[in-house]
Amino acid sequence: MDEPLTIRFDTRSECAAQWRAVIVRARARLDMFDPDFSVFPLGSSEVDAQLRAFLHGGGVLRLALHEPAHIERDAPRFLRLLRDYSHLVECRQTPRSLRQLTDSFCIADGLHVLRRFHSDWPRGEAAFDVPDAADLPSHRFAAIWEESRPTLAPSVAGL
Repeated sequence: MDEPLTIRFDTRSECAAQWRAVIVRARARLDMFDPDFSVFPLGSSEVDAQLRAFLHGGGVLRLALHEPAHIERDAPRFLRLLRDYSHLVECRQTPRSLRQLTDSFCIADGLHVLRRFHSDWPRGEAAFDVPDAADLPSHRFAAIWEESRPTLAPSVAGL
């Protein structure tokens, strides 16, 4: 295990860099929640390559979100990834009763976590090799996941 590390960030580019650092460290499970994933470059070739390597190694990716429109419109690479790895990727949409949730987080293997305090702002923190930092987001993700329903089903149509 590496030395525990916590990094605060305030800009969109710092947020994206720390998010990619969490993804790179993931081995078995990657859980992410964001209202629409517009701030995260799911459609970029770099992230596509990182996620494909993660999934090729047997990792499981779960995304929970309020609205899938941004991904459907602006992330065709992610939609292909979803189709190619449908047995390892699942996306769920929250019910209306949870739409007031405005934070955002990404958890890798229960050890690494990126948290944005509010989805309208890039400010937040990333913690690496800090299981305690991932506890609350992990519990919140489990509750959100349980209440949410499948969305972004992989299909050949439209891709």
